Amino acid sequence: MWPDFTIEQCEAQIDELACLWQDFLGQLSDAALAKKVTYKNSKGEPWTSTAEDILTHVALHSAYHRGQIASHVRASGEQPAYTDFIHAARQGLIE
Repeated sequence: MWPDFTIEQCEAQIDELACLWQDFLGQLSDAALAKKVTYKNSKGEPWTSTAEDILTHVALHSAYHRGQIASHVRASGEQPAYTDFIHAARQGLIE
């Protein structure tokens, strides 16, 4: 389902992707956010959601997976990485 990119390929696309997201989000209107989008999920199931709901999912979904990973790491007897956003922002680890 997902492309098999190398780390180098991912790094090459990061800046472009950030610009594309900024341009896309900067032009969204209330009407565009309320627009219904029909799509198929990774299981091939058809769904319809608002653009706003899809964007909220995109913004929050990685937190769900970070929690899953931390739980698995902890269950294996290890200490998971500290991934708190506000901590990283306060420490100057992100821009």
